[in-house]
Amino acid sequence: MQPVRVLLVDDALLFRTLLAQELPKFLPPGSQLATAGDPFEARDQILAFAPDVMVLDVEMPRMDGIEFLHRLLVQYDQPTLVLTGDARYEPLAREAGAWDFMQKPAGGCSQKVFCAELARRILRIAAQAAGVPSALPAAGAQAGKLALIALGASTGGTEALARVIRSLVPPLPPIVIVQHIPPGFSRLFAQRLDRESLLAAKEAQEGDRLMPDHIYVAPGDQHLRVRAGGGLFASCARGPLVNGHCPSVDVLFESVAANVKNRALGVIFTGMGADGAEGLRRMREAGAHTIGQDEKSCVVYGMPRAAYELGAVERQLPLDAIAGAILAAAHA
Repeated sequence: MQPVRVLLVDDALLFRTLLAQELPKFLPPGSQLATAGDPFEARDQILAFAPDVMVLDVEMPRMDGIEFLHRLLVQYDQPTLVLTGDARYEPLAREAGAWDFMQKPAGGCSQKVFCAELARRILRIAAQAAGVPSALPAAGAQAGKLALIALGASTGGTEALARVIRSLVPPLPPIVIVQHIPPGFSRLFAQRLDRESLLAAKEAQEGDRLMPDHIYVAPGDQHLRVRAGGGLFASCARGPLVNGHCPSVDVLFESVAANVKNRALGVIFTGMGADGAEGLRRMREAGAHTIGQDEKSCVVYGMPRAAYELGAVERQLPLDAIAGAILAAAHA
């Protein structure tokens, strides 16, 4: 996704400081955030900073946010999200021209959940304002026919996967991951993805129901398979090495080909060897979409090369284009 420029207008210094620190973690890389303490500062920032989206409080000194909107939008078509503590302001905000309205948390919402939802709304407004098809349906919308996203990686994969996953925005189908990584580190990697992304991430466990907007990372010493039956579930078990690995990308991809078929998307990332190539070929033969990371952006162009040479890869893409392709497939 493209970076965005966000202007936050709020008279509460602590709140501005918190959002300036935390909100960028949930926005695409390269995004910028500026702040203003009142509408008069905001007016100057709009001219100097040219924000894609303004996030505007209502109750401020010198001029409230609703009056500012009425005055501003006569001169500037500034996409604005009104963010305030009182839900009763919503009709006034929308009447004044706000594109969206969101209430500040009153203590029952975690900082991560709040920032993730605020980022989702900002990105949706930015996409609408740019006049491009938005990959950000309204809250509660269902993803398209895609039922599962399966990712496989090895050498260099933790950073590649984290980079892509930070750019993914709900709603999305479940995501399952095999990263060649030692036991224990797989749990730490899942915790990192949970902190850094808009999705909930965990180390997969036997019997987990695979839920939308969730990521499941294979344990570092167990094969991860997907099984179907009244939904999709994770199956985790120790077993012999496959292609020299447990967990094996081939084991995951082959289970996806058998149980999800053409409602899946498979992506093979940087890594040494050929694990995942055969499984991705089976996924493609079953009608799934398949993507391979291109040579230039790989740390090691082994696994993607093997998959490409086997005819398993529908499209080769640079790392920075993969998140956009995933979103496009999920919301087609």
